[in-house]
Amino acid sequence: MPGELIPITLFICTAALIIGIRYLSNKEKMAMIERGIDPGLRKATPMPFLSLKFGLLMIGAGLGLIIALLTTRSLLNVNLDAEKGQAVAVYFGCIFIFGGLGLVVSYVIEKKWLDQQA
Repeated sequence: MPGELIPITLFICTAALIIGIRYLSNKEKMAMIERGIDPGLRKATPMPFLSLKFGLLMIGAGLGLIIALLTTRSLLNVNLDAEKGQAVAVYFGCIFIFGGLGLVVSYVIEKKWLDQQA
């Protein structure tokens, strides 16, 4: 019985989320119209380094996976069944550390470029 409620609950929550987002978006547009602002004209801020940021994030995550694989193979002596919890912690830790390092490198590159432009 409880297993049957999971898909029903998931469907209801997803529908409620979509309806809520549409409702709040409509309220926002109506408030903009009341203030005399055209809701169709949203100024998009340029993001010239977005692909660099995501690229370095993915490179960092990939390096994290490789380092985690090598670490678990060497430290846990290929016997991952007994130490599965530690192996998972190593994988997640390396992914986040190297992904974060990729974002820091992206920030340093953006900062240097912006300082050169000024």
